Amino acid sequence: MLKREHEAAVPGAPQSQAPVTTTVINIPSETAVPDHIVWSLFNTIFMNWFCLGFVAFAYSVKSRDRKMVGDITGAQSYASTAKCLNIWALVLGILLTIGWIVLLIFVYQAAYQMTLEMMKSRGY
Repeated sequence: MLKREHEAAVPGAPQSQAPVTTTVINIPSETAVPDHIVWSLFNTIFMNWFCLGFVAFAYSVKSRDRKMVGDITGAQSYASTAKCLNIWALVLGILLTIGWIVLLIFVYQAAYQMTLEMMKSRGY
């Protein structure tokens, strides 16, 4: 009698001969759309050559608004534009910042050389 109770408690063993029915519930997964708002804010504050960072920030906010309304396609479109503008803002910002630093080095070096020439000509 103990053996029969043990066999009935085995998991996975069929309990009856009735057909097993299953229910499948499809829950649509929410598509994650990155709005790049932090990157846009960084570019707006630090790399805002030609106002590209500010425009990217505006598109990021539009993307976030479209995502809140439920317009995933519109959100992806605005996010793609914001990403492109952020890439351009970052690349141009880095190149122009390096260019300004190099230019300043050359200007200060030329000014230093001119000062030395003037001091030599005056007899110092």
